[in-house]
Amino acid sequence: QVQLVESGGGLVQAGGSLRLSCAASERTFGRYAMAWFRQAPGKEREFVAAISWSVGSTMYADSVKGRFTISRDNAKNTVYLQMNSLKPEDTAVYYCAAGIATLTSQREYSYWGQGTQVTVSS
Repeated sequence: QVQLVESGGGLVQAGGSLRLSCAASERTFGRYAMAWFRQAPGKEREFVAAISWSVGSTMYADSVKGRFTISRDNAKNTVYLQMNSLKPEDTAVYYCAAGIATLTSQREYSYWGQGTQVTVSS
């Protein structure tokens, strides 16, 4: 059982930056693909970014390409999401997830954090 705890959310003005962190309890963290999803009010949860277990490849939603960067530190059992040039439409609860493959579908991820709120003001 992998427990995930997100942190780093908050309120930021449009154009600003935030870095989210997700700490995992599992010592085998390095074997899992990790991803970030987000859910805005009244909308379905959507894929944001993913990174393979080997730190060899990353994937991004078109809406965040060039602005967000996903990374991981397996020694610290932590995955990060650096968010730059934030827009009001990035406002959402952000969740990290762990799975066995680097995919965009939330169904492929078995473990989820509780979420952290990101609010971008215009």
